[in-house]
Amino acid sequence: MSIQLISPDTVLTPKGHYSPGVIHNGIVYVSGQLPLNKEGKAILDSIEAQVTQCMHNIALILDASGSDFQHILKVSIFISDISFWPKVNETFAQIMGNHKPARIVVPCKEFNYGASVEIECIAAVK
Repeated sequence: MSIQLISPDTVLTPKGHYSPGVIHNGIVYVSGQLPLNKEGKAILDSIEAQVTQCMHNIALILDASGSDFQHILKVSIFISDISFWPKVNETFAQIMGNHKPARIVVPCKEFNYGASVEIECIAAVK
């Protein structure tokens, strides 16, 4: 079975040696997304704005992969401070609606660009 690399022009081109998404056997693996817009500007207004931007980037990668939020199997959310958890959880729930994929929230020390969150996911292709 082949491996398909996904790098849509709707998201920031990675500076590192990785693809924004990879498809294998009908599964999409989305690399960790920081709250950066297409131009590379960090969206740091609030933790809610950061989660929203990360999820927007994920939506664009999933769309380019033939998937969407309703097909997400697992989400990993990394946050720089565990006190952000309630707002992260609330924002994530608003974005995801009734779909509740498997999820982990991991407190971490720090992220590039002054971000407080990074989100990755695994999804099924529609």
